[in-house]
Amino acid sequence: MVGLKPPEVPPTAAMKFVSAGMAGCIADLCTFPLDTAKVRLQIQGEVRIPRTISSVEYRGVLGTLSTMVRTEGARSLYRGLAAGLQRQMSFASIRIGLYDSVKQLYTPKGADNTGMAARLLAGCTTGAVAVACAQPTDVVKVRFQASGALPDSAPRYSGTVDAYRTIAREEGIRGLWRGTLPNIARNAIINCGELVTYDLLKGALLRAQLMTDNVPCHFVAAFGAGFCATVVASPVDVVKTRYMNASPGQYRNALSCLLALLMQDGPAGLYKGFVPSFLRLGSWNVVMFVSYEQLQRTMALARPALA
Repeated sequence: MVGLKPPEVPPTAAMKFVSAGMAGCIADLCTFPLDTAKVRLQIQGEVRIPRTISSVEYRGVLGTLSTMVRTEGARSLYRGLAAGLQRQMSFASIRIGLYDSVKQLYTPKGADNTGMAARLLAGCTTGAVAVACAQPTDVVKVRFQASGALPDSAPRYSGTVDAYRTIAREEGIRGLWRGTLPNIARNAIINCGELVTYDLLKGALLRAQLMTDNVPCHFVAAFGAGFCATVVASPVDVVKTRYMNASPGQYRNALSCLLALLMQDGPAGLYKGFVPSFLRLGSWNVVMFVSYEQLQRTMALARPALA
């Protein structure tokens, strides 16, 4: 057996909530450069107002990472990390930590098993609520990650707190919630792709007795969840990233951003940055779910000792 064994008493909802936030931060620390590369590739070639031509061109995941290190320094790979960790402490805690509890609310009383509809509804619900709470942190994270791709090298913000303050002052409070609707759509899809797929794969592996409920099983289920989530969510993710990074007045709404993208790049533009998206989301899921399962078990096993 690898890792901690499942405790006899399952973790409480509070333990899952805290474990999810911590696991999300651990996963972000491990995969943040890939997320930054994904953002840079997604906004590359974007038509800006006024029209400008960026002198930096990114080619592939490794090419993007090496170009960033060469032109901006290694620290650029973790630009926006503070906002990213703030995002995970609220975002992952809600959408992942509360998934099981919400799933039980949608499950009819007396039912032996949770149906697919209840799983999908739970994924959509926790994903939407998480976005509503964490959207400002996501906007700031994307702005920092994209800042080095601007034609002028001057930083947009001096720090994370300054970014929140500046966006609120120049764009209004609504600026901090820019792109909320496409982000809700994206995260509802990703939440269903990740959590429901992980839930189903893990259950199937355990029922077939192919694996035991431990790290190897969590790894396989998380990898499958990451791939599924990337395939279904990439189009919404590209639109969300461009709309969040847009200057005021560049797009009327998320739909106009989508139409501009399709006119400029065609349907293939919806999958810009797919490889780094999968590398990032796949590895993020593996690190997050393995950490999440082990953190839950650590807290559940430690509870009797602390009582």
